[in-house]
Amino acid sequence: MMREDPPVRFLIIGGGPAGTAAASTASALGADVILVEDSVLGGAAHLRDCIPSKAMAAMSIRMNAIRNSEDLGIVGGGAGVDLGRLADRIQKITSMISGRSTELLQSQGIDIVKGRGRFLGPNKAAVMVDGTERTIPFDAALVSTGSRPRVPPWARVDGERLLTTRHVYDLPAPPEHVVVIGSGVTGVEMVHIFESLGSRVSLLVSRHHVLPHRDAEVAAALEADFLERGVSLLKGARAVGIDNDGYGVVVHVGDGRRVEGSHALLAVGAVPNTEGLGLEEAGIDTRHGVIAVDRHQRTSVPHVYAAGDVTGQMLLSSVANQQGRNLARHVTGHPAKFIDYSNVAQAIFTEPEIASVGLEEADAAAEGRKVRITKVPFTANPRSVIHGSTRGFAKVVSDPATRVVLGGTIVGHRASELIGILALATRAKVKVQTLRETLMVHPTLSESISDAGD
Repeated sequence: MMREDPPVRFLIIGGGPAGTAAASTASALGADVILVEDSVLGGAAHLRDCIPSKAMAAMSIRMNAIRNSEDLGIVGGGAGVDLGRLADRIQKITSMISGRSTELLQSQGIDIVKGRGRFLGPNKAAVMVDGTERTIPFDAALVSTGSRPRVPPWARVDGERLLTTRHVYDLPAPPEHVVVIGSGVTGVEMVHIFESLGSRVSLLVSRHHVLPHRDAEVAAALEADFLERGVSLLKGARAVGIDNDGYGVVVHVGDGRRVEGSHALLAVGAVPNTEGLGLEEAGIDTRHGVIAVDRHQRTSVPHVYAAGDVTGQMLLSSVANQQGRNLARHVTGHPAKFIDYSNVAQAIFTEPEIASVGLEEADAAAEGRKVRITKVPFTANPRSVIHGSTRGFAKVVSDPATRVVLGGTIVGHRASELIGILALATRAKVKVQTLRETLMVHPTLSESISDAGD
């Protein structure tokens, strides 16, 4: 009679997108899963940063449409924003997402423990539950504790005048004049949100243009939109200090400039939540708080994995989710695929939206790589003209020899939805001719992608 091996006892510390995906997948594959989370199931970064900001971006898009409604023949379209109702809506959305995650995991028999876990050694952890320490032995473990907004040492956040992104969603009223520090993805999204709320906005751009790691043509399109909206762009402005007297703020720039505002918002990156986890006790190597992993998400301790923001590998919920699914298969002894990080679709939820996948034109130029670029402006797209949203373009990057799609960039209305077509084309190694011969619905924005295959 064959003796069955006992199920793998899999401990997960952190219930964000990586942790919940790993828990669900591992449980379905027969593991005994214990999930420890000290905050909100679904992930603090996901439910307190990503989802709320996109809910506010949805409000911003509607407000922009209302402002331009007279061009569509609509009169009397004046409207304002009730921040209280907006905050209630965001709370309902995040509660619903967290609740559904909890229900799914509970239905799978996963042991969900409310508390903060820490390692006692390479095969043992502890968690405080209602003042009592529970010891948990494990065969394999996952660290997926996420990240939080970075606060420079010269900034004293009070949540009233000096804010991080997690304070934006509970403001009693729109700021009169907000100074946004940081012109990366989060910073430009916040500029769009605050301007739509009616705030005066100043954006500190530390380099030559916003989105310093993106195509200059993309940055130029977004800057043009900001300037049309009355946003003040301060180029080459690196913040070095902030004065806050409780009534307003003064942001000091490294070159001596001073920027006054009613509020200041920090959007200067994220810090991994790896303190106090007992990583040293478990023998897990870190560098500046980031956990190093291999392609299977294994740390320096082979049976301990890490995924999501703590690894510094593309801080995207979609990536964390897939990392969790893949490593869960590896933990349970099933074949697991590696993520191709060069083909991850990304989006910035401004208006116009910005989305990209695969090889971008700027990257190809930096590498000295020969590529074929085809681009269609949205001014040539009938649906864009109908909707009055003609700013932007669809750009396809392909191999000049094989004509295989290598990637692309879309700047324009609903770019985050359209990029899925190019993401699939890139992954499937579709040829541009196939894009061109694909008959899209007319009139739609997706026709621009087909046209860009020409």
